[in-house]
Amino acid sequence: MEKIRGPIKEGGGYVSSSLAVGGGMSYGYSSFKGKRPSMEDFYETRVAEVNGQMVAYFAVYDGHGGSRAAEYIKQNLFNNLISHPDFVSNTKSAIIEAFKKTDNDYLKEEKDYQRDAGSTASTAVLLGDRLFVANVGDSRVVACRAGTVMPLSIDHKPDRFDERRRIEDAGGFIIWAGTWRVGGVLAVSRAFGDRLLKQYVVAEPEIQEREIDDVDFLILASDGIWNVIPNEDAVAMVQGISDAATAARKLTEEAYARGSADNITCLIVQFNHP
Repeated sequence: MEKIRGPIKEGGGYVSSSLAVGGGMSYGYSSFKGKRPSMEDFYETRVAEVNGQMVAYFAVYDGHGGSRAAEYIKQNLFNNLISHPDFVSNTKSAIIEAFKKTDNDYLKEEKDYQRDAGSTASTAVLLGDRLFVANVGDSRVVACRAGTVMPLSIDHKPDRFDERRRIEDAGGFIIWAGTWRVGGVLAVSRAFGDRLLKQYVVAEPEIQEREIDDVDFLILASDGIWNVIPNEDAVAMVQGISDAATAARKLTEEAYARGSADNITCLIVQFNHP
């Protein structure tokens, strides 16, 4: 497709509802504090025109150590991305540099704070007929096409072989403390922020690229979903639901019912192919 087909309409958060969509693309979200005392999950949906091309952006951010990092990423990452001079011509490079710039800018702002907050980011950028999924941390993006489950991100966990080797090569270590943790502290190996561990916990995303016609729908969600619902189950639960926000809410409610102890956020993007 040359550009996004048809109108785009948005659902609500938990707070969760969406409007019927004719053609093109629809999206809905559901976000729930769950059993945590505070909310550190955030989501973002943006549509803009860049150099004559329609751009759609979807993201889930899962903060830790407080919400400051996740809020900062939500306020700045998209703008840093679309303002990059190579965004249209070299999108992957622009995504990597926008992630790094956003992380560096956040760390400068936070240098005088006592606490050390951080955030994951799972993002999907729709540009023309291409989909770019960039991930830092253990929020996750999963796609479905004709019933086939397609993971579009791989969690950045400290015990992942390549991540462990990268951390140890940089002089760090991981140990078991209820789960595998960088320096015995952090349960993800890549994130925004986390100033005290920045030598080991980088904000460089891994990126997967797809054609839009290869995807029926996307699920972007925080680990409050993925800790208790496998990829295959998540896709099977929402595959037959035409309303994106209804589908997102079903996943958040199911995650809570299965005992998720975290904040729970889910964003679903549906594509109506001709």
